[in-house]
Amino acid sequence: MKKFLLTLLVMSVGFQGALLAQTKTVTGTVTGGDDGLGIPRVSVTIKGTTRGNATNLDGTYSVEVASNETLVFSFVGYVSKEVLVGNQTTIDVVLEPDYAELEEVVVVGYGSQERKEITSAVASLKPDDFNSGNISNPTQLLQGKVAGLSITRPGGDPNGGFNIRLRGISTFGANSSPLIVLDGVPGADLGNVDPNDIASIDVLKDGSAAAIYGARGSSGVILITTTKGSGEDGVTSISLNTFATVETKAIDKISVLSPTEFVAAGGTDFGSETDWVDVITQNSLSYATNLSVSGSFGGTSYRASVNYRNNEGIVKGFKNERLNTRLNVTHNAINDRLRLTANVNITNGSYGARNNGLFDFALTYNPTAPIFDDGTLSSNSVGGFFQTLASSDYFNPEALRQQQKFSGTTKTSLLSFRGEFDILDNLTIALQYNQDRSNGLNSQVWSKTDFAQGFGQNGQAGRTVDDRFTEIITGTLNWDTEISSDLNATLLVGLEQQTQNFEGFGLQTRQFLFDSFGANNLGAGAIVTGPNTNYYSYKSQNILNSAFFRANLNYKGIYFVSASVRADSYSGFGENNKTGYFPTVSAGAELTEIADLGPISQLKFRASYGITGALPGASDYALPVIRNGGRIDLDGDANTTDDIRIAPQQTQNANPDLKWETKKEFNIGFDFSILDGKITGTTDYYTRNIEDLIFNIIVPIGAPSAFDIGNFNTVNNTWVNLADLRSAGFEFAAAYNGLKLGDVSWTPSINFTIYDKTTIESLTLDNGLGFENLRGGNLGSPGQNNTQIIFNEVGQTLGNFVGPRFIGIDENGQYILEDANGVRGSSAADFNIDDLPVIGNALPDAEFGITNQFGYGNWSLMFFLRGTVGHELYNSFRGFYENQDASTSAWNSIVTDKTPNVSASPTFSDLFIEDASFIRLDNLQLGYRLPSNSDWIENINLYFAAQNLFTITNYQGLDPEARNDDGGNQLVPGLERRNTFIPTRQFTLGVKFNIK
Repeated sequence: MKKFLLTLLVMSVGFQGALLAQTKTVTGTVTGGDDGLGIPRVSVTIKGTTRGNATNLDGTYSVEVASNETLVFSFVGYVSKEVLVGNQTTIDVVLEPDYAELEEVVVVGYGSQERKEITSAVASLKPDDFNSGNISNPTQLLQGKVAGLSITRPGGDPNGGFNIRLRGISTFGANSSPLIVLDGVPGADLGNVDPNDIASIDVLKDGSAAAIYGARGSSGVILITTTKGSGEDGVTSISLNTFATVETKAIDKISVLSPTEFVAAGGTDFGSETDWVDVITQNSLSYATNLSVSGSFGGTSYRASVNYRNNEGIVKGFKNERLNTRLNVTHNAINDRLRLTANVNITNGSYGARNNGLFDFALTYNPTAPIFDDGTLSSNSVGGFFQTLASSDYFNPEALRQQQKFSGTTKTSLLSFRGEFDILDNLTIALQYNQDRSNGLNSQVWSKTDFAQGFGQNGQAGRTVDDRFTEIITGTLNWDTEISSDLNATLLVGLEQQTQNFEGFGLQTRQFLFDSFGANNLGAGAIVTGPNTNYYSYKSQNILNSAFFRANLNYKGIYFVSASVRADSYSGFGENNKTGYFPTVSAGAELTEIADLGPISQLKFRASYGITGALPGASDYALPVIRNGGRIDLDGDANTTDDIRIAPQQTQNANPDLKWETKKEFNIGFDFSILDGKITGTTDYYTRNIEDLIFNIIVPIGAPSAFDIGNFNTVNNTWVNLADLRSAGFEFAAAYNGLKLGDVSWTPSINFTIYDKTTIESLTLDNGLGFENLRGGNLGSPGQNNTQIIFNEVGQTLGNFVGPRFIGIDENGQYILEDANGVRGSSAADFNIDDLPVIGNALPDAEFGITNQFGYGNWSLMFFLRGTVGHELYNSFRGFYENQDASTSAWNSIVTDKTPNVSASPTFSDLFIEDASFIRLDNLQLGYRLPSNSDWIENINLYFAAQNLFTITNYQGLDPEARNDDGGNQLVPGLERRNTFIPTRQFTLGVKFNIK
């Protein structure tokens, strides 16, 4: 890998040698058209490259450039300007204030629009707006930057995914994350793009903007555009960005009894002093390198990039590695009437992981126990590690870390080929073919000496292979026409077909002679059937055929109207509802063109209404599914071959009326600019009604089907369209562009969202089938397996915690609890579940982000604060382990001042529901641009970045981040489970530079 990068770098530098003699030094001054003063830190770059410089405090600059190149001058709050160098050696430039950047082109579904014409809620970000540091997932670039877009990943697991919600919950069972569209490819895997390759991200927030994607747009749409090659012919640019990151624990740990305190409280003393959290953790080192080469020749532009990342987690054994390669090529021909584009991306990744309960065990395992034991201290010690049979859920965390190993590899490819041809100057036909493939191989190994699981199975191993293949063909026809001198129209019509294929298999066996095979020789496991074994294979396909139309009208550049409709026919819909229709209409008016509003230089009013949909969670929900019937062991011996296979059995009833989930959204908003573009912003208010959510309901076996008329219920469950939700919210975002404080430039910005929390409108059908309520949040063992703490009821807010109120502790150390009627008890099990009060809610009232960017000479500083207000969390660490009696319990005790005298067994109450509001210094970056006298290296930038520097909160658990679901269950938000990975803090040091 290193040799490849070095070879590519040397070849590129050599290619550039012939160009060096053509460059010259150009100097000048950049001033503002509003005040005539020099503007510091204006970006002065060579068009189509990342080469360039920035102006000094007085607005002067110096840059090496060729005569045939073009300089681009850009600064926040001013209109960018391009100047062809030619024979000039001095170029002075005046930048005029940018009145809200109205000419900016924004990517929308299946095309683009000038921002001034957009009548929907769309947020756009460029690289200067992104978060910085060790960013491994593109969604991290947006975290906290867009009003209404919530991106969370509680804890610091390097392999953990991000939970993305746009304007709250929009579905229960289908995909609740926004649709990702990467370079025009709907549904693309985010693993197909490295953050360094992203040129812009546009978020389609309301139903009007997302409706062009029909049955996939209910949760919103995120459009990602990668960087393309451009520039003057024969000019090549090379960019390198490399950094290293040190990661530490963001919090020391939850407070527990020390070894001395544990023994004094009556705990068993094994004679050691072991900090189990320190044993399993480390200060980790991660690093990444991005190398890109871009240029153009003879009507062809290109950009090739190689990205390598190696991330180590703070828990030994948690890691991932990724190599991403991308090639974007564009060719123009026939006087630019024909435009051909090819985007090719290939990514290879691997990961390592361990048991996700390590932190739970590390916090609560006996602090006097040693790591290792040969059987002297405990007869249960195995594999050289200390173990004791104190509970069914009580294991040496270091032994668990070393004896259970999970790993895997992922290979993804994304190929996109597009051709556009201008039939007329205003009539363009386009055809795009996309191919998206992902193949994952995952392995699991439990050692023969693994006390938790493998020991009892004499060793256990498994492997799964999953393959996803998607093809999308899209054809569009776009017509721009001038209906009159005052009225312009843009019409788009398109057809699209998406075909998805899924297949895979898995095998798990046990009873190995030794561990050395791992998961690489599953046939060496003597037992392949029975408990703790598994084997399966699967294959499925779904097809989505679509047609869509959109019309945009522009009257005098003052009034704007947009309307669209999409029809989606999906193979997974019921036979009677194969096609869904998703219309939308929106309008806007530029009020400053109608009346003089004084210091307000732009004020556009927008209003929109759109209908979008969500597909079923699987393509077979409408069908009478038949699956294997299982196996009967006749003699109790899993190894014998005379067992009986039960005939295939039906597992769900058919529903030919099953259809898409529907979201109807109304949005009004304003885009504004004040003081000649110094202050810019946007504000939106929305309401959403979500109907026909898909649920699996219980039906009477043998009764006539209420959904498949003429047939009977063969089994007791059917997928139906059932529930309705309502929600609303208010969003605001604003920035002060280029505020000058002497020699310091400052750009502050803020965004916030206030949520009117989601309310459940219906959970039953007209025939009475459905649910009275939806309960969940089973707390689990030990001792709370039957305790459910989330109640979702009609007319109530989604995500309500329901349970007894904590009153105090009696003289015997028992809890005093009370229900809504004043009835008292000592355990949650003492109460009628219908008499329990609402004791909190898991969903936030508001979220906000605050960014401050400073510039001083060659220095730059950015820091970003993010917060969430009004949500509660269930603290499972306290709920299970707070003030345990060490003389009767094997677990160490979580130490708080809440209930110091309790001796009762753990039980649920509002004592463990905590306000988790927080504000966090999420991101900080300090940069310095080095002066360069080199003839071939320029624009050298050193930077230091830090992530998750501190958090201010009253929450006493690991991480106050809101939990939007529980293992994917949208009905159960707000639980901090005991397998939460400890939060981490990252410090990054890196360098970026360009080679010309």
